[in-house]
Amino acid sequence: MNNSVNSMTHRNGIIVEAPARLHLGFLDMHGGLQRRFGSLGLTLDSVSTVLHMTPSERPEVIGPQASRVLPLLQKLQDHFGFDCNVSVTLSAAIPEHAGLGSGTQLALALGVARSLLAGQPLNARQVAQALDRGNRSGIGVAAFEVGGFLLDGGRGVLDAPPPLISRLEFPADWRVLLILDPRQQGVHGVAETQAFADLPPFPENLAAQLCRQMLMQVLPALAEQDLATFGRAIRHIQHVVGDHFAPAQGGRYTSPAVAHALAQLESFGVSCVGQSSWGPTGFAVVDSDSVAHALLQKLQQTLPVDNGLTFQVVQARNRGGDVIPT
Repeated sequence: MNNSVNSMTHRNGIIVEAPARLHLGFLDMHGGLQRRFGSLGLTLDSVSTVLHMTPSERPEVIGPQASRVLPLLQKLQDHFGFDCNVSVTLSAAIPEHAGLGSGTQLALALGVARSLLAGQPLNARQVAQALDRGNRSGIGVAAFEVGGFLLDGGRGVLDAPPPLISRLEFPADWRVLLILDPRQQGVHGVAETQAFADLPPFPENLAAQLCRQMLMQVLPALAEQDLATFGRAIRHIQHVVGDHFAPAQGGRYTSPAVAHALAQLESFGVSCVGQSSWGPTGFAVVDSDSVAHALLQKLQQTLPVDNGLTFQVVQARNRGGDVIPT
């Protein structure tokens, strides 16, 4: 996190930019080693929640997803004693329930900003724990803290977000093609909790296979900037995890339109494709900006005109969120 503030009370306000992330899959949903899940993710540039918080005589919230703000401020007051009398202006927001981490990033941005205005600075993990974020995955917290390509160690016995165990720089030339379906939302809230409860047990041998693939293929391939090997390994993890979650989300991918677009990209020879978290957002990773835009043009020519999808070519973000005094 680019935290250019100190522990002093900030009378004028705080701007926070909290980046979106791709959740690329879980490694161990078996839990036989007393840790569950283990998440891998990628921090994104150009997709973020940006807010400006200033002192105010009464709580005021302006901008997209404003209805989510006051309940979070109330939780901060209940937990830390920070009152809700601040003004919050949201100038940008990560799409809600799209698999990009909007809830966690909004919570972290609000918590960090409010604590700084109170002169009692909190780090992202403290905010996440207080606001009930990071219950299964720690990559949202790590994306805010340090960015890059992230692997957490899964949820253990501690009542805290999973620890970050690996963080690698993502190649600056590589690009991510995001495929968004605004007509659908991923599983969330009570339905998400119930979905995890209803899923069948995850086979121990598959968990072992995914962990081996992560350690011996994904991470070394990324370190060597070997996109073909990296992409094949990510796609395999996506297939295994997506098929496990299929009963809860209606198939390997949540959105049939996104699934069709991903199939088209695979037919073009793209090795690294998948869905972020519960979706519906899909992604493809390619080795350059020119390749990404050429693929997007080809994809749009082959998809039905009324597919309802939107697309965005973005870079990975090899730094965390920005926190700036005003």
